[in-house]
Amino acid sequence: MTRSIQQLFNLNGKTALITGGSYGLGLQMAHALGEAGARIMLSASQADELETAMAELHDAGIDARWVAADCAVEKDLEKLVSETLQRMGDVDILVNNAGSSWDVPAIDPSVDEWDRVMALNVRGYFLLSQLIGKQSMIGRGGRIINVACSSNTLACNTSQGAVINFTQTLACEWWQHGINVNAICPGEGISHLMAGTPAALSEKRLAAATPLNHLNHLGHAEWLKGISLLFASDAGKHITGQWLAVDCGIHAAKEA
Repeated sequence: MTRSIQQLFNLNGKTALITGGSYGLGLQMAHALGEAGARIMLSASQADELETAMAELHDAGIDARWVAADCAVEKDLEKLVSETLQRMGDVDILVNNAGSSWDVPAIDPSVDEWDRVMALNVRGYFLLSQLIGKQSMIGRGGRIINVACSSNTLACNTSQGAVINFTQTLACEWWQHGINVNAICPGEGISHLMAGTPAALSEKRLAAATPLNHLNHLGHAEWLKGISLLFASDAGKHITGQWLAVDCGIHAAKEA
């Protein structure tokens, strides 16, 4: 029997692990999945911020817990997975969202900072996906959502490209295990482009040409809720290996 749209988007009985979940886009996605019925495990590096985020989710009627972990550190990831499985059982949805940027021109390189961005934005995604895959999803199925943010910085944009290719390749490897892997690409906000930096000044015409310029939704409370729920639920069960830019049309304007 064909399910209703409400049934397709329903996450009752599901558990979601969200890294970088203490504020911003991660917390927004936690609200989205929690409102659809999922239990939420939040992770980030700062315990006080996680406690505040958990309280916010509880106030919204969402079952949420937290584990502090630095997703650039392998031992922290192992602890995160172990505690999550002990406290909440199997993970059905993994949202790799923890990330870092590095606003330094390429001519002034810092290998340590570059490595930190890659360790958090790329290596951490791989290690956590591998751990959750082996210990929880393979044999059961699941959803992995990778967040690949863009900016005007070399390291962040390089990591974004790596995450997109990681997403596509992992989707091709793990489809046989019933695991869907997709990526969300939040883009630069119009407000950033118009902020007066040299890069922004050279892109004013791009901002003017952006289809949804008038919405100026960077950081909007509902920005990623719809797409994260689509990728996490049975409504998106036929979608894997894809990336979607949520950027008010900036990507389209650049291509035009």
